[in-house]
Amino acid sequence: MARKKIRNTSTFSLSFLDIMSCGLGAAVLIFLLLKHVVDAPVTMQDPQVMSEISLLEEEILAGEKDLVRIRNTMSDTSDESVIAQGLARRIQDDIDKLQAEIEEIQPESDNNVPGLKAKIARLARQKRALEAEIPAGNKAYEFTGDGERQYLTGVRLGGENVLILVDASASMLDESIVNVLRRRNMRDEFKLQAPKWNRTLAITQWIVANLPMTSDFQVLAFNDDVKPVFGDQVDNWYQVADRASVASAVQGMSTVVPEKGTNLHKVFEAAMAMRPKPDNIFLITDGLPTQGGDAPTSGSISGRDRLRVFNDAVGLLKGVSVNTFLLPMEGDPYAAAAFWRLAIRSRGSFVTPARDWP
Repeated sequence: MARKKIRNTSTFSLSFLDIMSCGLGAAVLIFLLLKHVVDAPVTMQDPQVMSEISLLEEEILAGEKDLVRIRNTMSDTSDESVIAQGLARRIQDDIDKLQAEIEEIQPESDNNVPGLKAKIARLARQKRALEAEIPAGNKAYEFTGDGERQYLTGVRLGGENVLILVDASASMLDESIVNVLRRRNMRDEFKLQAPKWNRTLAITQWIVANLPMTSDFQVLAFNDDVKPVFGDQVDNWYQVADRASVASAVQGMSTVVPEKGTNLHKVFEAAMAMRPKPDNIFLITDGLPTQGGDAPTSGSISGRDRLRVFNDAVGLLKGVSVNTFLLPMEGDPYAAAAFWRLAIRSRGSFVTPARDWP
């Protein structure tokens, strides 16, 4: 019987294979762990560091906004300085021209000399005012509103004789009829605190602050009567370059108490009687008139009758543009369309400003 051969297995060879397999597996595991660590996103868990990062980002955004605002301000100031210098040169040329005309006046024309000299003196005052304003801006009165809207387009603020008409009737106390009836029975100090009236004062100040330095101006408050906000004469004109007159006008408006009805016929009649006549009118009101012309003197007045009274009053205006700032009053549906037509016919403008303007 054949004898089976017994194969001898080497213990060393098996151990070597085990070691190699374990080593290869460990190397693969280490590679996978390292790759996972590299690919995993790094997250910042420290809340203090995150809050500091957010604060820095906010400061960067605020700084960028301030930088844009500063650049815009510098650009506006530069433009105003160039305009003022140009006006000063133009006025100086006019002065030189008038002086040359005076030198050529014949003896028989001596009666014209005082008028020419008066005009030269006025131009010289305007030139000095412009030169004084070149480094500091071109406004006789600084006004900055509380709202976010500090601009207004489409309104012509120029003119040689600018007239500002402010409706000081009882309806300027509030936007609703019920609140007007309630406020008009209060004491004057409470009337002066009415939000709608304070908006009216702010709009008036904005207009005064943006008038050209070369213009003359007057501010009239009206209800069923017409009176200047300072001084005694309705037909007096004051120079915008005269800061004292501008300050007096602003101060005088703060003492006007809204009361009584609205008579546009009387205030337009007074405007057309001024000499020289205004060439640009700013009207701040809240609706159509309730008095004037052939309006009923007692009882209520319908919307159609108010429109008819308005059209009669507008017929008094000749050769002057009218810019209306309307603060709407309830129960007056014809007002917006009527003042819009007035703006088109007179080549003026019509604005219903936002509540937070100026």
